[in-house]
Amino acid sequence: MKIIDRYIIRQYLIRLISVFAICMLIFVVQTFWLYIDDLAGKGLDFETIFKFLIYFTPRLVPIVLPLSILLASLMTFGNLAENYEFAAMKSTGISLVRCMTGLFLVHLALGVGSFYFSNHLIPYGEVKSYNLRRNLAKLKPAIAIREGIFNDLGQMSIKVKRKYGDDERLLEDVIIHEKTDDYKNRIVIKAQNGELKSKTTDATLQLVLYDGNRYEEIAGKNYQERMRFPHARVHFEEYVMNIDLSKFNNVDLTEENYTTTYKMQKVNQLIVSIDTLERDFAAQRKIFSENLYKKHYSAQIKPIKDPEDYVSDSLVMANILNIVKTDNDWRLNKVLERSKSDVEEILRGLETKKRTFFYYQKLINLHKMIMLEKFVLIFSCVFLFLIGASLGALIKKGGLGLPLVLSVLIFLSYHYIGIFAKNAAEDNSINPILASWISTMIMAPFAFYLTKRATSDEGFVNLDFITVPIQKIYSKYIGSKS
Repeated sequence: MKIIDRYIIRQYLIRLISVFAICMLIFVVQTFWLYIDDLAGKGLDFETIFKFLIYFTPRLVPIVLPLSILLASLMTFGNLAENYEFAAMKSTGISLVRCMTGLFLVHLALGVGSFYFSNHLIPYGEVKSYNLRRNLAKLKPAIAIREGIFNDLGQMSIKVKRKYGDDERLLEDVIIHEKTDDYKNRIVIKAQNGELKSKTTDATLQLVLYDGNRYEEIAGKNYQERMRFPHARVHFEEYVMNIDLSKFNNVDLTEENYTTTYKMQKVNQLIVSIDTLERDFAAQRKIFSENLYKKHYSAQIKPIKDPEDYVSDSLVMANILNIVKTDNDWRLNKVLERSKSDVEEILRGLETKKRTFFYYQKLINLHKMIMLEKFVLIFSCVFLFLIGASLGALIKKGGLGLPLVLSVLIFLSYHYIGIFAKNAAEDNSINPILASWISTMIMAPFAFYLTKRATSDEGFVNLDFITVPIQKIYSKYIGSKS
């Protein structure tokens, strides 16, 4: 490797690693605030939170890596141009393309590495983070009985009108709904006052109720028994309840019950899943069309030989008050009512099946897009490097000023074009293949255009086709008068 290549690559990698670390830290913090509701108030230790962020980090790489490449390449080549290092290279016969060759090969290798990363580590991280989130959702937050709303305590909900006294242990107007073993709300307890004898953070919560009633619906064996004994009511002066809170957070956070969603699959698994889904989808549509044809017996409808046998003259000369009805009128109305009912039933069935097919097609499209994203990342790394390097050589500015602004604008355009296209592809408005590639396809000609202008020192934008005619008109009509 030439000295000039080692120098440029070293300058670039230093900036790339620094920018990547800063951007990743920003996105990780944003992720933490995004999922703060899943983590807060559940007594999690630092190790569990750290695991969650580590498992979630791989899915951020397809966003952070292109942005880091764009910004690092723009800063590197802008700094080289600003310090006249490119001018020195050109004076010795080294072109911009020759300066970019080493980094171009580096980005080809980086793109291939990003493919293997997205095909192995991202699915693994998705399995871990998704299952950890599902397990964290099972954890009950620290119990805090708030006024005016129902608070969940396992299989019961408690509502108090007012809390008062030392540490707000005294309760007023207490209502408790308690579920039985069949998870139905059959028990209701109402009390004028209550008192918390222990803290809500203890393993066992002791609640003492005063002056109230306990209502319980009797689950009879049949309808007659339920009608004879609709419910039982017991009045009490003092009622002690011991609520076991130790089982609330008995959750295995390492349990993995979800391992086959489309984000957790590799390319070979996605290919099999897409083929299976498309085959099943085609089979379902075929079965539905055949059943629809047979169910509504359209094949059995025969043409009317003589319409006069079915439509009487009374339809033409109908009684205005509809008081007198002939036999043919009655039969025709019955046929029309039945036809209308059949058509409405068919439309309801079609609307229901339309929604089912929409979700099925959406699932297929999501599988296709998540698979293609692994390949798109290779080309996006290369094209964004070319854009950043060419812009840096053209604007001749390094640092974090103008390069940062340009990088953010270009990346946001690239990113949101992809997001809008993928959202449109979910409902099959556009092809999922086009949606996955469209942002890269738009950036490709832009990258080649900027590279061509940077290598030929033509400037960022050539406005001669606008300025030259204006100068000619000015010199011809205004310049001559002066």
